[in-house]
Amino acid sequence: MESVSQHKSVLVQEVLEALNITPNKTFLDVTCGGAGHTRAILDADPTVKVIALDWDMKAIERAEPLLEIYGDRLQLIWGSFAHLYKLQKKHKIPKVDGILADFGTSQDQIHEGEGFSFKHDTPLDMRMSVGHYKTNAYHVVNFATAEELREILWTYGEENRAKDIVARIVDARQKSRIHTTKELALIVEQAVGFRRESRTHPATKVFQAIRIFVNKELENIEAFLPVALNALADNGRLVCISFHSLEDRLVKEFYKSTEREGRGRIISQRPVTPSEEELIRNPSSRSSKLRVMEKKKAC
Repeated sequence: MESVSQHKSVLVQEVLEALNITPNKTFLDVTCGGAGHTRAILDADPTVKVIALDWDMKAIERAEPLLEIYGDRLQLIWGSFAHLYKLQKKHKIPKVDGILADFGTSQDQIHEGEGFSFKHDTPLDMRMSVGHYKTNAYHVVNFATAEELREILWTYGEENRAKDIVARIVDARQKSRIHTTKELALIVEQAVGFRRESRTHPATKVFQAIRIFVNKELENIEAFLPVALNALADNGRLVCISFHSLEDRLVKEFYKSTEREGRGRIISQRPVTPSEEELIRNPSSRSSKLRVMEKKKAC
């Protein structure tokens, strides 16, 4: 039975405007996910083409029925945007007129994957692509040193209670291995307390930090951005959607340095954020920020 995506793509109209879609252009969606953005780009003009990547094979399989609808206007490729240069060579991807990268975690992965959410009791895994990484959250939580864990929680989660949380994790794992999301969430609750009326669970930043570390998310973005710029045709646009300050900072600084070097022009001086209507329709979009840069024509 065909799997249906639960993911709601954010800032769809804003993405279409940012990409500056006109007839006969080719776009690269490096984070296909639930294919919401991919479909929107293809529907925006009957002559455009989209090459869509995702490192989650389930996302590619879920998007495959679109091939019947859009035919040769859509090409699906399994792979990580961090390996864009290799994928370009392997699949002979030409220079494109626009690139979209949505760095947010897919709702499909949160609901179906193992270890992403403390709302579902699943094994501690957190790998977005099992085929790309061997180390999972179980290994990090149970075998990283206390110093390494504190560094992970502070660097990737900006968790100011990291010391207390790590002390409780180390104490718990000495008695028995920590296997599931609920076990880890309970340990965090015991370390820092939890008021049921609170809107944010105390384990939120902990799970974010471990997920980012396991999937090398920031390193992947750093590897992707310069390659993406080179993959653009002259006057092509790079559109990035971030969901937390660490990602957004990397994009912002890359755009600034590219503009200083005379290789690009920042289109969005301030990040584009969701409208009130979208926030009501899709609350998970609340932290999303979109930034746009245009590649300058080579002299």
